[in-house]
Amino acid sequence: MRMVTIPNQSSVPKAYLEFDDNNRMKPSPYYNRIVDVLEELMKFTLLLRDNQSFLVDRYSERVESAEELSQRVNLRSI
Repeated sequence: MRMVTIPNQSSVPKAYLEFDDNNRMKPSPYYNRIVDVLEELMKFTLLLRDNQSFLVDRYSERVESAEELSQRVNLRSI
């Protein structure tokens, strides 16, 4: 899917209990863990941003079909 994944993850059991009336997550160890995960995602994003063209380059999309190859190397015109 050409998406960056990170090794860090977190879940929040009964997440509906972890938010206040303003839809903000309450201070808790779960909140701290979510912030840790997002910080790591941001760091990976910054590290990889300038390498996008390298990271999304796929062999399967560069391979010539047999017909294209034949046309490219066909020497009948000489």
